[in-house]
Amino acid sequence: MAVTLSDSAATRVATYLDKRGKGAGLRLGVKTSGCSGLAYILEFVDAIDENDEVFVEKGVTVIIDKKSLVYLDGIELDFVKEGLNEGFEFNNPNMKGECGCGESFSV
Repeated sequence: MAVTLSDSAATRVATYLDKRGKGAGLRLGVKTSGCSGLAYILEFVDAIDENDEVFVEKGVTVIIDKKSLVYLDGIELDFVKEGLNEGFEFNNPNMKGECGCGESFSV
């Protein structure tokens, strides 16, 4: 099972954690939501739970709960800036479709 971060995503997460001054890492997960069924969860956390899988990629700790891992295996997290917009993008090889607004996906 694998999770990767682009250089820009790793830099963004590391910078945010440094500014925050604390944190165990970045939690990546999924929840039931939207018209396609699943939506990504992305949050900075201070603790790792016993049901979490931990990946260290480019010096950044990525935490994924075991339920979400089946949907996220092989995912690449990227951070993209386009003009005035910036944000994380999920390159998920398990995704079969997504809704028109891009808020949710299906596997």
